[in-house]
Amino acid sequence: MRIIIGLGNPGEQYKNTRHNAGFMAVDFLSKKYNLCWEMNKKFNALICKYENNFIVKPLGFMNNSGQTANLILSYYKLLPKKLKFIRVKNSNLSDILTVIHDDVDIDFGKYKIAVNSRSAGHNGVQSIINYLKTTNFQRVRIGIRSENMNKMPLEKFVLQKFNSEELQTITFCIKKALNTEICLEHH
Repeated sequence: MRIIIGLGNPGEQYKNTRHNAGFMAVDFLSKKYNLCWEMNKKFNALICKYENNFIVKPLGFMNNSGQTANLILSYYKLLPKKLKFIRVKNSNLSDILTVIHDDVDIDFGKYKIAVNSRSAGHNGVQSIINYLKTTNFQRVRIGIRSENMNKMPLEKFVLQKFNSEELQTITFCIKKALNTEICLEHH
């Protein structure tokens, strides 16, 4: 089983913004496997199920993404516990959980894969780390850094929409990253 969570903010006003690269990535996966999104109120998320895998778009805002991750992994009993109730800190979830998100530390159009690394200031990733009590999960980091970044506050930059040329580049980057790095289990 693999849980793939794309980070972003819900709502039409955030569609195709730099901060929603994670949502764009899971949308690509849902189209690739011809899947439909379904609302799951229990997890407060849109979910696509592909055999024994889940593709997830949390519907809370970016800074609270950890709540959805925690709910799903707890529900499916994927979080190791001691004595049936105390969660093990620093659990290795790298074979179970992949989080896809934007990253201002990586050049636009590039991507990196990370496992067991800190959030580097990404609030959505930090929320997941806080809720799951571990950094040991896979991350697909989609680069959004550009020369325009320093011309405005970071909060404004990440909420900027991609122009049509940038949209083509980021779409190609996402396809490349997910075609080579994300393998859904087939049964």
